[in-house]
Amino acid sequence: MTRWLRTLPLLCLPVSIGALATSIHVRQIDPQVAKHVDADVQAIMQRTGTPGVTILVAEHGHVVYRHAYGWRDREHHKPATLQTEYEIGSITKQFTAAAILQLQEAGKLHLDDKLSVYLPNVPHASEVTLRQLLSHTSGMPDYLDAVDAAGAIDKPASFQKLVSYIAGKPLDFPPGSHWSYSNTGYLLAGRVIELVSHQTYRHYIQAHLLDRAGMTHTFTVAHESKLPDMAVGYDREKGRIERARTIAASVGWAAGFLVSTVDDVQKWNLALRSGKIVAPADYALMSTSVKTQQGNAGYGLGLFVDDIDGQPRVGHTGGSLGFTTANEYFPRQHLQVIAYTNFVDNPEPGETMTTAIFEDMNPAIAAAAMRPAPGEEPSITARVKAYFVQMQAGDADSPYLADKLAKKMHAGLAKRLGGEFKGYGKPTAFVYKGTHVDASVTFHDYVIRFGPGSMLKFGVALDKAGKISSLSLG
Repeated sequence: MTRWLRTLPLLCLPVSIGALATSIHVRQIDPQVAKHVDADVQAIMQRTGTPGVTILVAEHGHVVYRHAYGWRDREHHKPATLQTEYEIGSITKQFTAAAILQLQEAGKLHLDDKLSVYLPNVPHASEVTLRQLLSHTSGMPDYLDAVDAAGAIDKPASFQKLVSYIAGKPLDFPPGSHWSYSNTGYLLAGRVIELVSHQTYRHYIQAHLLDRAGMTHTFTVAHESKLPDMAVGYDREKGRIERARTIAASVGWAAGFLVSTVDDVQKWNLALRSGKIVAPADYALMSTSVKTQQGNAGYGLGLFVDDIDGQPRVGHTGGSLGFTTANEYFPRQHLQVIAYTNFVDNPEPGETMTTAIFEDMNPAIAAAAMRPAPGEEPSITARVKAYFVQMQAGDADSPYLADKLAKKMHAGLAKRLGGEFKGYGKPTAFVYKGTHVDASVTFHDYVIRFGPGSMLKFGVALDKAGKISSLSLG
């Protein structure tokens, strides 16, 4: 596909102490590493069609690299800069979680309170706790899915109207038994913050979070028209890159309505980890995976807790109607990587870039991750490779599938998987990672690579005839 992005300039802006708030000290990374970072970011931009990007890299709390690339407004050829504001989507959730923990520290609520203590009329309020809402283990159906299906995601709505979208719907699972991402938990947590603090959600986070962290360039989507450096969001419609709608501030709200710069979010990162926002024990709670009946959920309170290349990673991505962003911390390396983009794609450009930058900063770790685990069976790997091509194509008639899974594919699963993974492009490597057992079923695990920063954890279980009976994704 022809990419208009080939004509975009790379804005290698100088890293100047004077351009930063005094709380952020800047050092420099090796020029060769910087070249690798630039090359990978540009490759991802070209592959996805992303118009503009701003990145920040910090080690041990010190910024070592900041760059902006491409356009914040492609129609008017306005370049992205280090000061460009982007919608940060669900990165907002860690602010909401921190606010709830602050109120617990003040003795005004408790994480294990039932939601009914504060919002007795909300569906399932007597069944779920605040902790379960913040950790996505409540089973609450997602209100944003329903709002989007109604074509109302860019239309202002009251809290009561948003709650009405889940009225009459059952819980997706018994609270605490499973993990499933649901924006509803954060919508409800935002309202609890208002009731307990007697302040609006916006005022509370400004006074108790943003101001405390020294964040002077963080706003909401409602302010976008007044921000001179605000990026324009884009998505792909019928194969063309088009301006995206903006989610209504009252709809995204406590689940994802903030707008910020990379420098301001780095101030937040430092404040959150240093104890300025919540007590160290509560930050540990945020950054420790909760457990369900299935084991570690891979999510704490407002933060994902997982790994890349076998290295721990704590952070969050943000996706809105025209933006994908990522704010990731690698504690073992004391490395923070932030990537903001003004484009929606799958895989998300923001997270893809933070992964690529992590590997550029840690080439030995990246090389080790490419080495296969012992015990690989070439015949199984060949089957996995052949099936994955069919899966990307949305093919329901694969000869590699067991009957039960094949029926699910014909029922619509093949089409959904094709839509989900076609955009990843052609795999560049299948790296065998051993086996794992889930519910007495053995999976053969792989990491599939697609280019800089783009990877997929993919596992298959085989029946006695050697056909694929189950898939493990992510």
